[in-house]
Amino acid sequence: MSGSGSHRRPYHVAGFLWPLLFLLARGPAEADAETAERLSPYFGTKSRYEELHPNLLKEPLSLGPPQPGFPLPPASCTPLQLIAVIRHGTRFPTRKQIEKLGALHRLILQSSNRSGSSNESEPSLPSCPAAEPLARWDMWYRPDMDGKLASRGRRDMEMLAKRLSARFPSLLVPRRRFAFVTSSKHRCKDSAAAFREGLRQALYGRQSGSESNATMTEALEINDTLMRFFDSCQKFVRDVEDNITAMHEVDAFKEGPEMMKIVRKVANTLCLPTSDLNADLIQVAFFTCSFGLTLKNANSPWCSLFSKEDAEVLEYLNDLKQYWKRAYGYDINSRSSCVLFQDIFKHLDQAVMESQSAKSISSPVILNFGHAETLQPLLALMGYFKDEEPLKAYNYRRHMHRAFRSGRIVPYAANLLFVLYHCDHAKPPEEEYKIQILLNEKLLRFPHSGETVSLYANLKNHYKDLQNCNFAEVCDISTNTTTIDEL
Repeated sequence: MSGSGSHRRPYHVAGFLWPLLFLLARGPAEADAETAERLSPYFGTKSRYEELHPNLLKEPLSLGPPQPGFPLPPASCTPLQLIAVIRHGTRFPTRKQIEKLGALHRLILQSSNRSGSSNESEPSLPSCPAAEPLARWDMWYRPDMDGKLASRGRRDMEMLAKRLSARFPSLLVPRRRFAFVTSSKHRCKDSAAAFREGLRQALYGRQSGSESNATMTEALEINDTLMRFFDSCQKFVRDVEDNITAMHEVDAFKEGPEMMKIVRKVANTLCLPTSDLNADLIQVAFFTCSFGLTLKNANSPWCSLFSKEDAEVLEYLNDLKQYWKRAYGYDINSRSSCVLFQDIFKHLDQAVMESQSAKSISSPVILNFGHAETLQPLLALMGYFKDEEPLKAYNYRRHMHRAFRSGRIVPYAANLLFVLYHCDHAKPPEEEYKIQILLNEKLLRFPHSGETVSLYANLKNHYKDLQNCNFAEVCDISTNTTTIDEL
């Protein structure tokens, strides 16, 4: 028996080592590239836009395969108006994230220094090979970066502008007046400026002379009431933003078995006491992996800490926060966006009335630049991506195939487009006006019909209750004295 066992063991060891030897033979950069690409579908709100459109990695101006039924047949239907709500492009980490990363990196450096100590008075500690690449890693993030738009983010916006120009050539045309609305945050204002430059290049080529600037006019408005409505909604601020118990499901998941398993694994990998780490620091390490890919298209050594299974858990943690703070967790999350919803439909109504009066459309292209926190509540208000069972701390396994995945909904440069059409020879007259909605350049099906095109009148009827939503009443805490309204 012993002889038989001794023959099997070398093959077992060789089989175990073969994948490692294969990766080492290919080199660390190539191995890391596979790690980053394997994790990238799970970066949530820190996802690059190309996760939804892989063809853009090689052809950033590609419109992808044709979408059946889009746009509507030009022989009978003409686009009247385009209203876009656009998340800013790829950004740097926030100051808070950078400070947490700095604290984690110092822990790793201290551990590495102790391991390498030659002080005879101290017991020698085992080396920690897995931590060495992170100890050597250059902490290049600085607090003053604080969520600013990165050069990759400017490119996101320029390319999006050029693709939309190609998708809607009858709307985005020279000598057309464009309305730009933006949040007061620099990353949004800079995104609007980059989009304008991409649009200018699409319409006039790369020359930057006075003629091309003179023939492209736009109105620029900074409007936090529309783009950051959540800051103005007192009920949201009181019951969710400033309520320490509002994220109880998120907090419970951070201490739950799925996350604690990752905490212990990473602590063991980095030769750190488990007590030195927590879910927040683990999430910062994971996001640092994502920032390496989105900002530099590079592969960070932080990615090597995580498996695909870890990434799925960390994605759920991010989605839990989005769900409870920006979407279906509390009714006020989505209701606070009714001011933006009504502004969109006010402009659509105006375009219909002007068309019926044979007037030119006063605002044919309206471009709004905001945040993931702008888009997510609006989509929830409209009923998109709602799972039958709420996302909670204890039902992670049951949500492996959930509809609510923030990286698929609001990655960097996410965009929600409302396209209004006038269709000739339609009878009765109210059937002349049709609408399509696209999210991230893909058609959305309407909740009331399951179709990708709707009569505008039918869509308005579906959302008739929201037409009467009064932002002041919804958000006034003097008339909303009850506590948080969990769904």
